[in-house]
Amino acid sequence: MVKEKTNKRPHKKRDLINLALSFVIIVLLNYLGGFLFHRFDLTSEKRFTLTPNSKELAKKLDDIVFVKVYLDGDFPGAAGFKRLHNASKELLDEFKAYGGDNIEYQFIDPNSFADKKQREELYQQLSKKGLQATNLEVKGEKGVNQQIIFPGAIVSYKGRELPWQLLKTQMGVSPDEQLNNSVQDLEYEFSNTIRKLNIGLKPRIAFIEGQHEYDSLQTADITNALREFYEVDRITINNKLKALDGYKTIIIAKPDSAFNEKDKFIIDQYIMKGGSALWIIDPVYVSYDSLRKSAATIGIENQLNVKDQLFKYGVRVNANLIMDLQCSAIPVNKALVGQQPKFELMPWVFSPLILPAEQHPIVKNLDLIKFDFVSSIDTIATKGVKKTILLKTSRYTKLANAPVRVNLAMVNIRPDETQFRKGFQPVAILLEGKFESLYKNRLAPSIVKDSAIGFKSEGKDTKMIVVSDGDVIKNNIDRNGQPTQLGYDVYTRKTYGNKTFLLNCINWLCDDSGLMSARARDIKLRMLNKKKVAAERLKWQIVNTTLPITFIIILGMILFFIRKRKYAY
Repeated sequence: MVKEKTNKRPHKKRDLINLALSFVIIVLLNYLGGFLFHRFDLTSEKRFTLTPNSKELAKKLDDIVFVKVYLDGDFPGAAGFKRLHNASKELLDEFKAYGGDNIEYQFIDPNSFADKKQREELYQQLSKKGLQATNLEVKGEKGVNQQIIFPGAIVSYKGRELPWQLLKTQMGVSPDEQLNNSVQDLEYEFSNTIRKLNIGLKPRIAFIEGQHEYDSLQTADITNALREFYEVDRITINNKLKALDGYKTIIIAKPDSAFNEKDKFIIDQYIMKGGSALWIIDPVYVSYDSLRKSAATIGIENQLNVKDQLFKYGVRVNANLIMDLQCSAIPVNKALVGQQPKFELMPWVFSPLILPAEQHPIVKNLDLIKFDFVSSIDTIATKGVKKTILLKTSRYTKLANAPVRVNLAMVNIRPDETQFRKGFQPVAILLEGKFESLYKNRLAPSIVKDSAIGFKSEGKDTKMIVVSDGDVIKNNIDRNGQPTQLGYDVYTRKTYGNKTFLLNCINWLCDDSGLMSARARDIKLRMLNKKKVAAERLKWQIVNTTLPITFIIILGMILFFIRKRKYAY
C-alpha cells in the first residue's frame, strides 16, 4: 500500500496570509482605539465610574494637578488602610483616564525616612498643611508599637495647594463603616478640592442682618470656610427692594426680633425670582444669661413674624423644645455648700446629638451634629414643592411646648425613658420646587402691576433649607476674643459635624455644577466574615489548592484522548 504525500504548501501560504491579516487588524484596531475612548465598569454599584460632572471637571483642566498621597508603606494588622490606599489609587487612575497628562500623582510613605528628625519635621509640615495624623498600633516581637500615619494628600494646582483628607472619622461608627464611608466620599472630596483650587468668579451669598442675628464674630468660622467657594457679604435689607439682587443664597442666622412686612416681602420676592435661602431660626427663645446666673429660666415663643411665610412654603416650625436622651453634656458643680467646686460632666437633654441617618448627599456619612434648644418641624402639603427631611432626633425624644421651664437641676434627676416616646422629630428640612408667594391675592392691584416692583405670585424652581436651631451655626469665642472651630464643644473637647453640615447645605443651595451628586454614590465594601473564615479556612485552602490542579489534569487527559483518536490510522 502506497501512502500519499500531503501537499503542505497551500496550507502554509494560507496560514501566513491569515497571520498577516490578523496583525494588520490588530494594528488597525489599536490605531482606531486612539480616537475612540470608552471604559467598561462591570461592578454592580459602578464603583470605578466617575459621575459626569467629575469627568467634565477632569477634561477641562488646563494645568497639571499634582497629588502627593501620604498613605503608602506597610500597614501590618490594618488591612483597612491598604484598601483605602488602593481605592485612592483607583480613583486617581480614573481621573487620569479623562484628565490625561494634567493629572499626576505620587504615593509617599512618611515613615520611610530613617532619620527620626527628618520624620518629625515632615510630620509637622503635614500637620501645618491641614492633614490629620492617625496612630496605628503595630504588633511586633517586643510588643505593641505606635506608628503615625497620615491618611491624606496634598493637592497642588496653579501654584496653590490644599489638603485632601482620605479617612473620615465619625463618632459612634465602627472602623469598617468609617472606611466604607471614606471610600464612598473619595470622588466628591477630590473633586471638591480641585474645585476650590480652580474656582474663578465666585458666586455671591449674604448673611441677613437687622433682626439681631449672629454677628460676624459669632459666625466667623463658617464664614471663613464659605469664602473658599463664595463671596460672602452681610446685608441689611432695610426696606430696599433690590437689596438682595445678585445673591445666589441668603443665610438667616438666628434672628431674635421680628421681621417687618416690607423686609418679608423682599425676601419672598427674592425667592420667587429663583433665589435660595437657609433659614436657621429659634422658634423658642431661651436666655443663656439667665441660665448662667440663676440656673433656671423660661423658654418662651420667639416672635419672628416668619411662621406664616414658612407655612406658605411648606413647613411649620413648632414652639416647643426637644429633649433627647442622645445628648451632649455640661459641667455641673457637685460639691456641697462651702466646699471647693467640683464639676462633673452630666447629660443635658436640651443639647441633642443627631447622627444623620438619611442618604441625601447633604447629610450622607456626616458625623454627629450638636444642637442646643432645638424645636420640631412639621411638613405641610404644598403643591409643587418636594420636602426632604435631612435630620431627625433619636428614638428617645420628648417634647415640651412653650413656655418651658429650663433648670440646670434637671441633670440630677434620672430621666424616665417611658416619657421619651416622641422619637424621630425632624429638625432640618430641605424644600425644592416652585413656591407660591405669601403675598399672592393680598396686595393692591396698583402694587401688583407696578413694573418697578415686578411682583411675582409664583416662583421659579429653587431650594431652601429650614433648621430649627439658631445655635447650630454659632462658633464659640475663646478667652482672647478669637473664634473657635464651629462644632467644637469646650466641655467634652469633641468636634461635631456642624460645619460640614452647613457647608453641604450652602453647596447644595448654590450648586449648578452637580458636584454634590458625587456624594450620593453608594459603594458597598464587601467584608469577609471573620468567624466563618477562621472556621472554614482549612477546607477552602484544600479546595483552592487541589481543584485547579485536578481540573488541569482532567482537561489534559481529555485533550490527549481527542488527539489520539483524531490522528489514529
